[in-house]
Amino acid sequence: MLKNRLVSEQQLGISQPNTLKKIAIICLFILLIPKILFSQQKVEVDLSNPNATIFTHQYFLEEEESYSPTKSAKTIRGYKGKKAREIAKKLKKIYDGKGLKIDYNKVPTDISYIDSTNLRYGNRYVLFPDKMPEIYLEKVGNSWYYSKESASKVDQIYSQVYPWYAKKLIDLVLIMGNGEFLGIKHSAYVVVFILMLISIFIFYLFVKPIFFLLKKTQYLLFRKTNESTEKALKKMPRPIVFLIIVWFLKTMMPALMFNIHLNSFIYLIINIVTTSFWMYILLKLGAVVVSFYSEAVAASKNKLANQLIPVIQNSLSILVIFIGILKLLSLFGVDPITVVAGASIGGLALALASQDTVKNLIGTVMIFLDQPFKIGDYIENEKVEGWVENVGFRSTRVRAIDTSIYQVPNSTFSEMTINNKGMLIYRRYSTKLGIRYDTPPELIQAFVDGIKTIIHKSPDTRKDLYTVDFTSYEDFSLEILMNVYFLKINWVDGLSCRHRLNMSILNLATELGVGFAFPSSTIMIEQFPEKQAENMDYNTDKDRITGIIDQL
Repeated sequence: MLKNRLVSEQQLGISQPNTLKKIAIICLFILLIPKILFSQQKVEVDLSNPNATIFTHQYFLEEEESYSPTKSAKTIRGYKGKKAREIAKKLKKIYDGKGLKIDYNKVPTDISYIDSTNLRYGNRYVLFPDKMPEIYLEKVGNSWYYSKESASKVDQIYSQVYPWYAKKLIDLVLIMGNGEFLGIKHSAYVVVFILMLISIFIFYLFVKPIFFLLKKTQYLLFRKTNESTEKALKKMPRPIVFLIIVWFLKTMMPALMFNIHLNSFIYLIINIVTTSFWMYILLKLGAVVVSFYSEAVAASKNKLANQLIPVIQNSLSILVIFIGILKLLSLFGVDPITVVAGASIGGLALALASQDTVKNLIGTVMIFLDQPFKIGDYIENEKVEGWVENVGFRSTRVRAIDTSIYQVPNSTFSEMTINNKGMLIYRRYSTKLGIRYDTPPELIQAFVDGIKTIIHKSPDTRKDLYTVDFTSYEDFSLEILMNVYFLKINWVDGLSCRHRLNMSILNLATELGVGFAFPSSTIMIEQFPEKQAENMDYNTDKDRITGIIDQL
């Protein structure tokens, strides 16, 4: 049966190997169709929109079969021929040397594109607004070109990206040949080694001179130094020298002739390192400033300002770190304005959720700005009385006379009417001395004159501002008003001064025979048999009174 089948296939002209070969050819043809069609598509000059113009400029300068400087030069406005080709080539080398990768997904394809942030410029597109704002495209008629103004600045920018010493290194690289290892020319490895040696030389050359300049500048500004400042200054020269080395390497990067992808990565690392060094330097500089502020506060003995030192130091650190983080985020393509706006919205939401905390924080700021009191002051208001011990971010601690603690929110403190006894120029003592109604006028006058003499001779009182006068007739006494100012403003010292003054007045009253009144009732009993009214025996001898006053 098998033999008959083979005979029948031969008769029909069909063979199994030929059939498989035909199927393979058909499959291969199907697979090659897209490539054949694609190879037939030619990339032509397209200036219809910003995306097409930039792609045209870059595509026809690639070191491949597409290389055509003449076509690339058509994207340059205002120049023709050799000059236009030169500008186009230099512009691409600038992009490559600075590691500026073009993300075509972000380049607009709109024929009538208008930058919404700069409406006054009309149809204009800036490819790298932060890193190279002077290079931009503009619409002329129905086509987009690199503007004439941008083209005129290409030579200047090229000289900045490739300075003369970088050009010398480029010539050296070209002389060494075009051999490559891992996609990098052999000569580039030699140049990298040379740059490393130069960097080490720069480090040891500049460290000590920069430290000397920092000390000299610090002394010229503040006219003094201290141990903490010395430590902070010693940590600053190395980061500054590293910044110089990084700047040097950054200017030499184009000379290495790396491809744009490697250049972009290296520039990212360099910018991250630069930002980190600047953050470190600014933090140390803030420490120097806070150190001198601490010395000034210590000299003024203002304890409230002394508590402000950590607040200032932390605020400066947070500000430097926040700005540094914004810069780092911008290196990764994050818009800092968006971050700040998001932080503002988040801060607003947080503020609404914690109004009391925010009110207390604002109260703290107001206390530090207005300084209604300082640490150690004795204060009084309608709710609190005592010595201020501490001012925190949220509340103020006050020690009462009985040694208990008041913990008062700063928002409440900022709204209170505070009587700060710690800011007294003189401590006032005012009291009324009530003497008996039956005191003779001579003794009243002598008593008043004696008190004035005591005040005038006391070392505790102000001599030009006091009053002692017989002022009123009260229900049970004749009132003598005494108003005096003590030189010592401390509350405890004021009590001691008051004690000494009162004892002197009491001794005077005893010597003169003046009695102090107290609530009493007088009953007329003279009409009763064998009853007599009390008769106070006052000695009003003039010489005696004068002698007592003179002895004070």
